[in-house]
Amino acid sequence: MDNCIRVTGARLHNLRNVSLSLPKNKLVVLTGLSGSGKSTLAFDTLHQEGQRQYLESLGMVTGWTSKPAVDSITGLSPSISVDQHLTNRSPRSTVGTVTEVFTYLRLLWSRIGARPCPDCGRSIPPSYANAAEADEDAEGEQRPCPHCGCLVPELVMGCFSFNKPAGACPACTGLGEVIRPDVRRLVDGAKSVAEGAVRSWNAKFTEWSLPQLRAAAQHYGFTFDTGRPVDDLSEQERDLLLHGVESPGFRRHFPGTEPPKTVAAGRFEGVATALLRRYEDRADDPEYRERAERQGLVKQPCEECGGTRLRPESRAVTVHGLTIVEAARLPLTDLGTWLAGLRERSDEDEWLLVEPVAADLEERVRRLTDVGVGYLTLGQATPSLSAGETQRLRLAALLGSGLTGVLYVLDEPTIGLHPSDTGRLVDVLRRLRDLGNTVLVVEHDLDVLRAADHVVDVGPGAGRDGGRIVAAGTPEEVARTEGSVTGAYLSGRMCVPSSRRRGDSDTAVVIRGARAHNLKDLTVRIPLRRLVTVTGPSGSGKSTLLLDILGRAARRHFHRAGDPPAEHDGVDGWEHLSKAVLIDQEPISRLPRSNAATYSDVFTPIREVFAARSRTLTAGHFSFNVPGGRCERCEGAGVLTVRMHFLPAVEVRCPTCKGRRFRPEVLSVRYEGHDIAEVLQATVDEALTVFKDVPAVAARLRRMADVGLGYLPLGQPATTLSGGEAQRLKLAKELGRRTTGRALYLLDEPTTGLHSADTARLLDVLQRLVDAGHSVVTIEHNTDVVRASDWLIDLGPVGGAGGGRVVAEGTPEDTAATRGHGRVGSGRAGSLTG
Repeated sequence: MDNCIRVTGARLHNLRNVSLSLPKNKLVVLTGLSGSGKSTLAFDTLHQEGQRQYLESLGMVTGWTSKPAVDSITGLSPSISVDQHLTNRSPRSTVGTVTEVFTYLRLLWSRIGARPCPDCGRSIPPSYANAAEADEDAEGEQRPCPHCGCLVPELVMGCFSFNKPAGACPACTGLGEVIRPDVRRLVDGAKSVAEGAVRSWNAKFTEWSLPQLRAAAQHYGFTFDTGRPVDDLSEQERDLLLHGVESPGFRRHFPGTEPPKTVAAGRFEGVATALLRRYEDRADDPEYRERAERQGLVKQPCEECGGTRLRPESRAVTVHGLTIVEAARLPLTDLGTWLAGLRERSDEDEWLLVEPVAADLEERVRRLTDVGVGYLTLGQATPSLSAGETQRLRLAALLGSGLTGVLYVLDEPTIGLHPSDTGRLVDVLRRLRDLGNTVLVVEHDLDVLRAADHVVDVGPGAGRDGGRIVAAGTPEEVARTEGSVTGAYLSGRMCVPSSRRRGDSDTAVVIRGARAHNLKDLTVRIPLRRLVTVTGPSGSGKSTLLLDILGRAARRHFHRAGDPPAEHDGVDGWEHLSKAVLIDQEPISRLPRSNAATYSDVFTPIREVFAARSRTLTAGHFSFNVPGGRCERCEGAGVLTVRMHFLPAVEVRCPTCKGRRFRPEVLSVRYEGHDIAEVLQATVDEALTVFKDVPAVAARLRRMADVGLGYLPLGQPATTLSGGEAQRLKLAKELGRRTTGRALYLLDEPTTGLHSADTARLLDVLQRLVDAGHSVVTIEHNTDVVRASDWLIDLGPVGGAGGGRVVAEGTPEDTAATRGHGRVGSGRAGSLTG
């Protein structure tokens, strides 16, 4: 029996008629430069065809998934993919709900939880009466308190669910946060309403609203001065403007007066009230909600539940002195320790009831710890997780499935993972393989490559220069292959440059008394005009220190805006800087119409180039966002969204423009043999060749290529960009701005998704910034960046509650010499920097 997956003639995207054999039941790594075609081969070819063949064998219609551009694939197994776009964006989803660990905790608390009596206050022990009942929607029967006889309902699982009325906090409905208007953003206090104080009102709407305000004031017997600055208005005038005549905040001034019956008579809704109403009415419109939040809505922790999401009665129930809220706030490693001691704390009768639940809970928590997310808590919202963390949660679930004979396809599972945790992740991948599965991983991490059974290097370059198999075989065989960039890094023939500035800087930014989350009252000195890297295990406090404290404090200092910084005593040293730039991994936009070309501002000069080639068309005709030159059937999207009853919506290619977005007369205009639709489909490197003689275009494209985005199609929607790609796109745009004075750049793992060769290019950009007199501070796990840094600040020694300390700081050599420093400092980074 042939024990290989054989691919013949793969031609999708930039693949150049690729044929290769992959051994089954092995750990196989696909690697290569960003944009070389490895994801196309793994996901769009092997995974898609594996799914299609499996569904077809079941007799199911597979019209929604077409056969990829390949001659044949034999030896395929049913496939399961774990990619970077699986994050649940629901605000009700948490680590505990997606892993089902919180479900088992709710079962545990409903069975053996003790609670105070609402009447006498004494503890009511568990009754075990409904031990066999597992329906979380069941209503518990009433039973008397053994001390005072007061009737209390039996505890059921629903009492501990923030997604059920029985357990959810009534004030926030289980979200843990509430939407509140930010008056400073809604109105300009220095202006009057007539002068345009309400930022979201245009002149016409302002003119229409003024008579309503005056009529409302007249109805209640006072005068609303529309010409007076908002800051000088009386309390009742401000309440009328912001909250309207029907709000409790305004009616408290006139408790005996009914509101006007019509708008003309003064039934004014209020600026903040109207915005909140529209926000709630458009719950299924993320585009509008994002716009409303920018206009002046902020999310704040719920004051009733303190952000815990649960009712007071549910928060009071304890199991051996621990509430379910406290359990959800424990790092998973600490939760596992608590569960392991449950047997010793339980009597015989209780343990008979608890043992099956506790055993399953311990196993689930252990799997999560094994994949390197032991620092997470059950209460952490899944929208806040990185792509790598989301993948590892799914990987832990796969470990518990017990499936065999499956093709698992993973997309860079080491993203955001500290090098000390990589070994454990490799062990997990091997366990999946040893169950009788084929594990196919798209990866750049050299440790994972060295641990693989089989490595395939796709290249040799990116885009049109990629799509070929450069090397295939064991890691040792690939390392010996001439012409393989990956092989050169594996063998040590090539390495990322590590030249750095000697000595400490004479100026610094100092963070004093950092105590947020798990930080242990730290005072940290960050030298300026240096490349500084903050390292440490996942969950050790790096993001809290750099993003939640320093980043937010910088935004408040330089821009007087943004959320307040996390808990700390203060930041010194701002006088040495002219501005601070925070470049994080947040999406550049949640709107599919935004893409790499529009965000980077390169599309504007491109449209002007095409407009110059036509006598009748303007630059506006070459925009897919406004009427004129776009296809109106799809409104320039290139696809039509078909809503399916009881199924997710499906996008189909527009039958009018055939997915090309524009009208025929617009597409007839060509530059260097390319029309505007072809330019949007081109990668940055390809477009750079086309527009090399147009300075305004070439300069922007070159900056994108310099930060490792040469493979990125210009028209790729912003919603499909990874966190690392979004961050590098922000960096490229920032590099194009003229900067006077000294700037501080804060970055969050900018090498995410980059090959070692691309990392070298990105490092060159960062070093040029420092050479120009600026300061670059980055959170990073990549050992190439660690080695090239001028100064390291290492937090740890572990993630979660055990972290939050400065373990070492100094040059890479100083840090490597620190005893007990962990993998970056002692063993691994020492060998790289020595």
